Amino acid sequence: MRLNIVIGGKAGQGINKVSEIVSQTLTNQGYFTFNYRDYPSIIRGGHNFNILSISDKKIESHESKLDGIVAMDDNTIKVHEKALKKDSFVIKPDNFLEFGRNLNVALAGALIKILGIDKKILIEEIKEQLNNPESLKAAEKGYESQTKKFDLKKLNNKITILSGSKAVTQGAINSGIDIYFAYPMTPATPVLHELASEQLKHNCLVFQNENEIAVANAALGASFSGAKVMVGTSGGGYDLMTEALSLQGMTEIPLVVYLASRAGPATGIPTYTMQNDLGIALYGGHGEFPRVVIAPGNPIEAIEITNHAFYLAEKFNTASIILSDKHLAESEFSSEEKPSKPLKIKIERPIPGEKKVVKASSYESDKYGYSTEDPFLAKKNADERIKRYEEIKKECKKFEMIKFHGKKDSKNLIIGWGSTSGAIKDAIQDLDAKFLQVLYLKPLSDEIKEQMQKAKKIILVEGNVTGQLGRLLREKTGISIKNRILKYDGRPFRSDELKEEIREVLE
Repeated sequence: MRLNIVIGGKAGQGINKVSEIVSQTLTNQGYFTFNYRDYPSIIRGGHNFNILSISDKKIESHESKLDGIVAMDDNTIKVHEKALKKDSFVIKPDNFLEFGRNLNVALAGALIKILGIDKKILIEEIKEQLNNPESLKAAEKGYESQTKKFDLKKLNNKITILSGSKAVTQGAINSGIDIYFAYPMTPATPVLHELASEQLKHNCLVFQNENEIAVANAALGASFSGAKVMVGTSGGGYDLMTEALSLQGMTEIPLVVYLASRAGPATGIPTYTMQNDLGIALYGGHGEFPRVVIAPGNPIEAIEITNHAFYLAEKFNTASIILSDKHLAESEFSSEEKPSKPLKIKIERPIPGEKKVVKASSYESDKYGYSTEDPFLAKKNADERIKRYEEIKKECKKFEMIKFHGKKDSKNLIIGWGSTSGAIKDAIQDLDAKFLQVLYLKPLSDEIKEQMQKAKKIILVEGNVTGQLGRLLREKTGISIKNRILKYDGRPFRSDELKEEIREVLE
């Protein structure tokens, strides 16, 4: 069973609350949900919508065909009615306008009735989330206005809902983060907000600097003093940070960077999604120095990978970059899985003010920390920096650098990374294909080349223009992937459409 329902209206009308009420109600009933958010870069007006996907099995994507529309304005119906399946439903706002700001609650009640869930369960959820007479009245009237279309009986699944942003926040807290520096930039900003709301509870500091240059440099100063530090930004902000990132490479001060990609160069499409910052994550900054680049595909992986990033940064005095995007950061995933037990992050490096003098400089230095231009020392230091890659790679083998999904013995190999993994996993369920999900992009697993050599047909799936993972794999393996499915319109893959694209290549 799978349903896809669009919930739409103007910015400021509260469509996210409809999704929240319905998603939580369904989760309590044992159903899996995936909630995709689509909105333009405006505060009021325009057309915002969520696509809420519902299933009795785990899902991590939405589809293009709709089973229903929940409309907070007439424009939502005009925009989406062509995507409706036969025997679909439409809930219009006309009968609930009297409820004003509780219009969204009435619509949530109407949708709960259509799904066939008992009214008592709806009322309990409204009391839990809102608990005021107006909201309860709106929910009840919305419920009574509809007739049951589906019969979603309670399932025995224990499910939690989490966004990628909340997951990165949890991973940082699990790692004992001391300070988070950031300047607001969509889609990285939700982590700033989430951590700010948790700082008193978890005894950490969240600080908004005046710009991204200040963010990165302040972070290095705080880390130098012994704090566990993370910074967050999107592509444009990361550009500004790269000089400080090179400073990290020379000083070897541990740093964790959360990089949430947006669509296009410059401002691009600021509230939409693409996987186009892999290149700058891998190579951004001047000079050559080690770094780690890891890309989770869902919130459970994001919790674990954020913890790994702190661990590796501290163990190897390097920069660990967590690569995400708007689709992962702001979509809401449901899951029965629990993240693995977090690693304890120990600070074992010399800290200023303790036993001895500690020096860090942007200059090449000798073993005493004094600046040098000696060619022998310059070469020796460069060799030692690059040699650390092998040490990092050896350590990373303790983790899942890659994952396999689908038919494990298939000769058809799909390769992808990050937020596209959810749509790929859902798309290949009935296909003769194996999905190799790359989590560690730097360092890269040696097993990838082995799998590519054994495959009969390879398909690259990415959310960017040039196939940046494909370019990395060609560089590291010598194998060029000719079959590529690329999406770069700012919207994520929809699993039913992706399934047909993959099927065409396999045929």
